[in-house]
Amino acid sequence: MDIKFVARNYKISDKLKEIIEKKLSKLEKYFNKNVDVKVNCTEEGDGSICKLEVTINSSGLYIRSEVTSDNMYNNIDLALPKLERQIVKNTKRYKNKFAEKPAIETFEYIEEEPEQLSSKIVKKKSFELDPISVEDAQAYMEAVGHSFYVFLNGESGEINILYKRNDGNLGLIEVTK
Repeated sequence: MDIKFVARNYKISDKLKEIIEKKLSKLEKYFNKNVDVKVNCTEEGDGSICKLEVTINSSGLYIRSEVTSDNMYNNIDLALPKLERQIVKNTKRYKNKFAEKPAIETFEYIEEEPEQLSSKIVKKKSFELDPISVEDAQAYMEAVGHSFYVFLNGESGEINILYKRNDGNLGLIEVTK
């Protein structure tokens, strides 16, 4: 497991790195290859809010957990069950990304196997894309009351997705070939 640490407005101690590495290494049993892990530690505001983001990349499959509390050490214990739950849920769906071992009898950070909920497509839409500006896409998205909007960018000629982020700001996904 290749773990990369990134800090923003936060000093990651060697002890914290050691604890994170030790706890994340317990998840290694789920993967058949070496995986890349990115750990972002951020301190926000006056230092009272600590945010931990852990992203695991296993051959293009991304598993991510983001938690916030007043203490980075607490965040580790909050993030790991979320990660393990996602890993267990996705092992059946993406078998080639995970270790080919018999079913794991005991989990590291969760009590029981998460329920497998299967979603199905219940509605299909198709529409023509006319080239518009990002500003117009924002206005249309707000007008229809959606949290995202797919459009053909008039400047680049590429399909873009405008979406509302959890922090209330907007994000723009630019699709490239």
